[in-house]
Amino acid sequence: MQGAVQLTRTVKWLIGINLTVWIAGVLILQRIVFHSDFIIQIFGMYPNQVLHHFWIWQPVTYMFVHSSNVMHVFLNMLILWWFGSALENHWGRRFFLTYYCICGIGASFIYIIGVTIYALASGDVLPLSAPVVGASGAVYGLLVAYGVIFADRQMYFMMLFPMKAKHFVWIIGAVEFVTLLDSGFSNDVANLAHLGGIVSGYLFLQFWTNWRFKLQKSGAAVR
Repeated sequence: MQGAVQLTRTVKWLIGINLTVWIAGVLILQRIVFHSDFIIQIFGMYPNQVLHHFWIWQPVTYMFVHSSNVMHVFLNMLILWWFGSALENHWGRRFFLTYYCICGIGASFIYIIGVTIYALASGDVLPLSAPVVGASGAVYGLLVAYGVIFADRQMYFMMLFPMKAKHFVWIIGAVEFVTLLDSGFSNDVANLAHLGGIVSGYLFLQFWTNWRFKLQKSGAAVR
């Protein structure tokens, strides 16, 4: 990315919420006080819980719960800071937050649909009862938005190889897709949720662009 990115207000709040839940909830309450995964069990996303027990808050709350692995939350918050701040500066607070939530929630529903189809086709129902946690779906949506809006900005893949942002996003999406094909749902990383964030973000941007174009066109016609 080009230059240092100043932390914006909404991104700061999102990072603060994620870190508070991670430190106070996951690390202290779960691991130290109760020695139980009750935070993840209640607020993480389990496809079975959503489909059969109607725990409809989980496709929202899972975005703010991370595993105890420090790299999981660190990388998500780093991407949220770098790419999210640039997008919030470009869009403004309201649209940025709307987009972020749509990507995260969209990723969860794409994941639920995907694992349900997989379970019906293969008979393997284990992925339906495995938790999905983290902001990855939402931050992957930020990646695709950055690649669309700042397409020609230079980035460094693996911190070494310079390339345009639009190419960077294509490579990241391809890596996630190939990893999903190779590992399926046996991988600890929810690659389908990452792809779900990319798809949700891209479709929403297309919808928003078309809707604004129609509004402008109808306004011009009236005048």
